[in-house]
Amino acid sequence: MAGTRLTPEREAELYAAVLDLLREVGYDALTMDAIAARTRSSKATLYRQWGSKPELVARAMRHNKPAGPGRIDTGSLRGDLHAMVALSDDCKMEQDSALMRGLLHAVHDNPDLHQALRELLVEPEMNGLAELMRRAVDRGEIAADNPALDYVPHMLVGAVVARQLIEDRSIDRKFLLSYLDAVVLPALGL
Repeated sequence: MAGTRLTPEREAELYAAVLDLLREVGYDALTMDAIAARTRSSKATLYRQWGSKPELVARAMRHNKPAGPGRIDTGSLRGDLHAMVALSDDCKMEQDSALMRGLLHAVHDNPDLHQALRELLVEPEMNGLAELMRRAVDRGEIAADNPALDYVPHMLVGAVVARQLIEDRSIDRKFLLSYLDAVVLPALGL
């Protein structure tokens, strides 16, 4: 069985089961045994395909994300950022935010999870966002030396974290679109 590839459908099913379990029990209580039982797989298969729990969780999170921001090109930065928000709905945003809050808590005690999330989730998202910003600079929408360019990821992550912390409300599309127009775009001179 070594070297066998899962079908895309089976892989998606496994990832969905991992995320469901993660929501139910949290990262620390999530076990490869529970994943194997839930997905009718063997633990050996899971380890052969993904190597470790952190890798499997990070890949499940990556699979759960819509197309990366680097693939979006509407011709304007505002259009790109709004299109990025449109890739998800309020329910999915709420679920994803809850998952990320749980995982952010878990990374403090799990350096392997931290590394896997950085490599498979954070860095690809940041690279895609940097591509959006580069195109906006190339189009002349933003000055290349605008100091806010370096802080766009911080602004976006901050919006997600702050909404829950300050208002005790989950992130939603309406809030994010308003935040982009009121905070991010003006900071970039738009």
